[in-house]
Amino acid sequence: MSRLPFFVYGTLLPGEENHDVFLRGRTLSEAPARLTGAVLYEGPGYPYAVEEPAGVVCGELVTTEPRLYAQLLGALDRLEEYAPGDPANLYERVAREVTRADGTRVWAWVYVAAPAVAAGLRAGGKLIEGGDWRAR
Repeated sequence: MSRLPFFVYGTLLPGEENHDVFLRGRTLSEAPARLTGAVLYEGPGYPYAVEEPAGVVCGELVTTEPRLYAQLLGALDRLEEYAPGDPANLYERVAREVTRADGTRVWAWVYVAAPAVAAGLRAGGKLIEGGDWRAR
């Protein structure tokens, strides 16, 4: 599972501020997809996906240039302030099944809100209705 594509749903989407910085010229494909089992909350300039059984998050499935995979994985982990096992993480990188526009399902890396962040958002965060960052 180590070389999974990425499911992005916020500032890494095409047209958003981090897309050009991190993804432009480093991908083989970017295609619409959705993640079921999560909802989207407003963050301070970026969203958080929070795992919830009945939710859906809209985004893009990004397949990386193979020769750039390790470099991009590290860069995205730093962007999302994720380190394996760190209790201070804002996000956790997890493997989840996402659905492409044609209905096929694939496993992808998804950055979801870390447990403490998710608890705070559930208690008092602003839900993004419809799970689509671009439509907010």
